[in-house]
Formats: sequence, structure tokens, C-alpha cells
Amino acid sequence: MNLLDLQNVTLRFGGLVAVDNVSFSVKQGEVFSLVGPNGAGKSTIFNMISRFYDPAEGDILFQGQSILKKASHDIPHLGIARTFQNIELFEQASVLQNLLVGRQRHRRSNVLEEILFLPKVRKQEHHHRLAVEHVIDFFDLQPYRDKFISGLPYGIRKVVEMGRALAIGPKLLLLDEPASGLSTEETQDVAFWIEDIKKVMGITVLMVEHDMHLVNSVSDRVLALADGKILTIGTPSEVQNHPDVIKAYIGSDEEDALT
Repeated sequence: MNLLDLQNVTLRFGGLVAVDNVSFSVKQGEVFSLVGPNGAGKSTIFNMISRFYDPAEGDILFQGQSILKKASHDIPHLGIARTFQNIELFEQASVLQNLLVGRQRHRRSNVLEEILFLPKVRKQEHHHRLAVEHVIDFFDLQPYRDKFISGLPYGIRKVVEMGRALAIGPKLLLLDEPASGLSTEETQDVAFWIEDIKKVMGITVLMVEHDMHLVNSVSDRVLALADGKILTIGTPSEVQNHPDVIKAYIGSDEEDALT
């Protein structure tokens, strides 16, 4: 069963075609990765799924329904969560508070009920706390739960960013460069978490990533892009050895990414 479908999607910025007639499907329960040189259109595809950009042509379906009429703030309510390449956290809030932000889509109380802190609100708050504590345990964030984001190292911030997206309780998790800026050991931890997100939590993952070692270790299928166009789709080894993919990387700054 397909969870996400992109159908002949094209996006232009003036005279530049950033995404050119791209079609692919993400199956429920898989890890699907987008790879390619800088400027290939990977993050642009994420931004269309997140509804920050409107495609000029084509359609995007989630669970068989078009999402093109949805606003960006409606996307989490559908069950789609994402991280960002540039970390987007509240610097002067704690790890716990940042993770609780991810629970906003589940709130069902109104302003008056919140002010009076009625039993319904207290019950919801308890449920949200339990969900967030589960995320904290999953990512081993217990030593940092009450610390401000501003005082945390970059690697921990990346983990909190992933945790906040997971706290939403998504059906589809979009990971935008989860290994960017991380050490080898931290990247290995990310691979472990992605495997558990898929196998233990049953969450489908769509990932943009330059680190081919991570891509190869966690991906069921990979789509390679260049200049906004699809080069090939297949298993990590099939894509890595495809002549068009090799040609796209030769002479680019990403040449080492395939080795």
C-alpha cells in the first residue's frame, strides 16, 4: 500500500525548473531515501510535501487523498512530521518543552478549558507527558530533559529536532539531512534509531541524506535526482552503481559521497 504518491510534480522558480516531472511512491512501512548532488531538488520536494511550495504541475497524494489544498499548518494533523536541515528549535526552552510542542496537534481543549484546567485538560496533559517521556527514553535524552536548547551541543540538538517530529505521532516522518554535521558515532546512532522507528514504531520514513553509508544501511529503496529530474529508483546498491548516478556525481563536490 502506498502511503505517499507524487504524480508528475513540477516546480519552477521563475525560469528555473527546480523539480521536473517527478513521480514516485513511498510504501507504508519502508524507509525511502532521496539522494543527489546539491541543488538536485531533494529539499524542494520536502517543502512541497510540507506545503511550503505549490507545484506548478502534478499532484501529491497522502493516503490516496490530494494534499495540495491543505495549508502547511494542516500537514501535521494528517500525520506527516518533518525535521529541518537547519535546526528549528526554541533556544530558550527546555528539551521537554520543545518536545511538548510536537503534541500540539493532539490537543482537543479550548481556551476556556485550558484556563480553568478542567479534568479533561489534566487528562490530556498527562497523556502528552507520557508520550513525550517515551520519546525521551527512546533517544536517551534523560540527562538533557530540563536543559535549555541554547546550552546543548549540536549533536544533541539534532536528536531533539528528530524527537519533536516523532512526538507528533506521525504516520510519515520526513528526515531532512539527519546526519548532517554529526560524528561517525552519532550517525551510527541515527541509523539505529531509524531502524527502530520503522520496525518498532511502524512509522514510514522519507529521508533526504548525503551520507551514503547511512542511506545504504537503513534504506529499502532510493531515488537519485540530478537537476530536478529522476535518474533512477532502486535498492541502495542498484542506485549507487547506476551509470547515470555515477555520471551525475563525477566532478561535483559530492563525488566522495558514493564511496
